[in-house]
Amino acid sequence: MPTIAVIDYDMGNLHSACKGLDNAGATTIVTDSAKEIESADAVVLPGVGSFDPAMQHLRSRDLVQPIKDVIASGKPFLGICLGLQILFESSEEGKEAGLGIVPGVVKRFHHEPEITIPHMGWNQLEFTQPDCALWQRLGEKPWVYFVHSYYVEPTDPSIRAATITHGTQTVTAAIARDNLMAVQFHPEKSSTAGLQLLSNFVELVNQRQLLQV
Repeated sequence: MPTIAVIDYDMGNLHSACKGLDNAGATTIVTDSAKEIESADAVVLPGVGSFDPAMQHLRSRDLVQPIKDVIASGKPFLGICLGLQILFESSEEGKEAGLGIVPGVVKRFHHEPEITIPHMGWNQLEFTQPDCALWQRLGEKPWVYFVHSYYVEPTDPSIRAATITHGTQTVTAAIARDNLMAVQFHPEKSSTAGLQLLSNFVELVNQRQLLQV
């Protein structure tokens, strides 16, 4: 069974994500230890809350470089919700610099009649990278669960793996580039599709391990 480090930096309940990964056959370790992150087979960066406190907590725990190192190493890496946003350079939500691993910024939804901000509830994914490993066996245009007022806007649009539309605004819902993947929605709250996504991630980790044997 692969070991997946789930990074703990005091930004949200990590145990629901762990449960989905455990059910898919992984062994999860909730940790803020750089050593444990480095030795894991894969890493998940979840998060709920605001951009600036997230970055402050990562810096106070000396986790910025370990995160960059593990992504550079080629290990599978999955960001969830706020864990997607802080991969970017900056956010309209705050003043802190992000991790800067993905060029681009985090923007706030524009107000429109008939839409709510935050964007909260179920929405359908439009795949822009239909062959992405995360999307296998999810079916076409799966429904997943969102809670967010901000969305990522990558400098390079080819990194987008899926979009959603809220009102007239079509925005990035997921990114994927090599071993780095991240989603704006909550897989652990997204019923069958979310559990399948977490299972796909564990399968990806297993495949990488087999190639290294």
